[in-house]
Amino acid sequence: MDTNKIVARAKSILLSPKTEWPVIAAESDTVAGIYTGYILIMAAIPAVIGFLRLSVVGTSIPFLGLYRTSMSLALSNAVTSYVLSLVGIYIVMLVVNALAPSFSAEKNQVQALKAVAYAYTAGWVASIVGLVPGLGIIATLAGLVYGIYLLRLGLPATMKCPDDKAIGYTAATIVIAIVVYIVIGLVIAGLGLSGMRYGGAGGGLGSIMHSGDSASGFANGSTGAALQNWAKGVEEAAKKADAAQKSGDASAQANAVGQMVGAALGGSAKVQSLSTDTIKQFVPDTLGGLPRTRISAERNGAFGMQVSKATASYSDGAQRNLDLEITDTGSMKGLVGFASGWVGVEQDKQTDTGFEKLYKSGSQLVHEQWDNRDHRGQFGVVVGDRFSVTVSGSGADISELKAALGSINLGGLEALKNSGVQTN
Repeated sequence: MDTNKIVARAKSILLSPKTEWPVIAAESDTVAGIYTGYILIMAAIPAVIGFLRLSVVGTSIPFLGLYRTSMSLALSNAVTSYVLSLVGIYIVMLVVNALAPSFSAEKNQVQALKAVAYAYTAGWVASIVGLVPGLGIIATLAGLVYGIYLLRLGLPATMKCPDDKAIGYTAATIVIAIVVYIVIGLVIAGLGLSGMRYGGAGGGLGSIMHSGDSASGFANGSTGAALQNWAKGVEEAAKKADAAQKSGDASAQANAVGQMVGAALGGSAKVQSLSTDTIKQFVPDTLGGLPRTRISAERNGAFGMQVSKATASYSDGAQRNLDLEITDTGSMKGLVGFASGWVGVEQDKQTDTGFEKLYKSGSQLVHEQWDNRDHRGQFGVVVGDRFSVTVSGSGADISELKAALGSINLGGLEALKNSGVQTN
């Protein structure tokens, strides 16, 4: 790994992009080569800056002063953001490649990755400014705007896109990329994984950079094998999107791209999440000895993806209260499976006032959080690599929340883990 070459390339793409893009496009490279020779180093910049900002520099909170997190939490967040950025880049590359025929461009994964990776350079470098208090947002916006400009210049050179269609190609890529990152962020935040430790990062990268050689591969049951299968599913979805593009049917094209994004996040072309009537059946009339006072259920969808959720409140009308939330991640169940099953996850934080834990129990991912000061907490599990069930509220200790969640029909939920899955 030539650091001087990486620095020279970053300077050239930022200072003279119009002359550098043709050079980049003409280079013979591979997906693995671009990752190891450029992305792995450059993508680490914002992760390192985030670690320093959280644990060393600190964050200024109005009226409260400077706040710093612990080294361990800051490191966990840095690793999480780093791994997700590597996966996100790969997904955006798939989007760029799948959209190519729609804009009279040539499909080529290596060239698509070049377009994405070198356009990201602006954001990676701009993140350094984030160390200066108060300039983080400005740096982010500057990196975003210049990155869009770089992508606009790069698509004609790398993907052989006609110049008059480059603006539309860029806009479509940016819109879908934003959706992908929002969805990833919501899923990770919703599962309480922002502080996890990723034990399988190496395996994940190995499969992401899989060469396609059928004679090689990861051992069955390993992290690499799981991600390798995921990548194959995404590739198949991308082929279907390409076929839809050639059909000339605008509706089929939009649906195919949505399914492709869904495959990238969910591991199968399309998943219909549980109906509101079905998911409400798992909400009991009483929970932890408390009567139900409110219930609601909803199912939302976009870009061919669906997510369902049921929530309920329970109270004795005095001081005791519990909240229940059951989420069917639907089209994003593959991403949930990645978090809960394919990589090693672990968190065990103890303080004077309580604790927070994240661990595997059998096939379930478990999250515990408790505050001794007000005797409130949260206990949640991921069932069937698809359903998130969380009970939060007050009690004598965490065991009451565990008992309350234990009364939910988790077995019935797990039996529905393949419900609505369409793999063809």
